[in-house]
Amino acid sequence: MDERYDITIKDCSGFDAEAMLRLYSSVGWTAYTRDPDTLMRGLAGSLLAIGAFDGDELIGLIRVVGDAATIICVQDILVDPAYQRRGVGRRLMQAVLDRYGSVRQFVLCSDDSPEANAFYRAMGLKPMPELGCVGWIRMK
Repeated sequence: MDERYDITIKDCSGFDAEAMLRLYSSVGWTAYTRDPDTLMRGLAGSLLAIGAFDGDELIGLIRVVGDAATIICVQDILVDPAYQRRGVGRRLMQAVLDRYGSVRQFVLCSDDSPEANAFYRAMGLKPMPELGCVGWIRMK
């Protein structure tokens, strides 16, 4: 990680709507930013949300849904583009893996890009077909 940044990773539960919208906008996730109320309800209903902060500025987030016993799903993992490729995403993901290491199913859906695939493989995840599984989804 670039030494110019003093990044802290911590649970974030008192969601600052402005900071969340800024972060989601920074990565172009307009499906979330078009409806801020729904985004905030989703965040509030999450099992866990961990933020990455540069000082007081939210620069990354990982959000988990699930039951914390048999399954968790990483719903969102995002890092402001100015901080990408500096280990922030790895630290966020590792915080979740450390917390939920005993959970049987750790699920994540992602875009099928070479960068995303390389990152998730490096974190120890496998594509579902390699495990004899198939994923199904219904989008609105």
